[in-house]
Amino acid sequence: MILEAAILHVKPGQEAAFQAAMRAARPLIAATPGFVDISVQRSIERASNYLLLVRWQKLEDHTVGFRQSDRYQEWRKALHHFYDPFPVVEHYEESFLAE
Repeated sequence: MILEAAILHVKPGQEAAFQAAMRAARPLIAATPGFVDISVQRSIERASNYLLLVRWQKLEDHTVGFRQSDRYQEWRKALHHFYDPFPVVEHYEESFLAE
């Protein structure tokens, strides 16, 4: 299992529109083979920051299966204009604490 993580810096004042767009775009990512789940959580300290966590079966499900799909182009159009600066996305392997 791979965890994709990013801090999304949404332009101040655009939070409600971003949340609506993210809800509408969720099916685009969820339809990707290898997708497990997605979580987007809003920061308490900075209301325009969100933590994006997506779990994938394997790295290529995200980097190839989603990023090289037509669904990603729709995702990008729906969401990327909200970010300033553009987020850094990192991938993490399973927790070494998991049993």
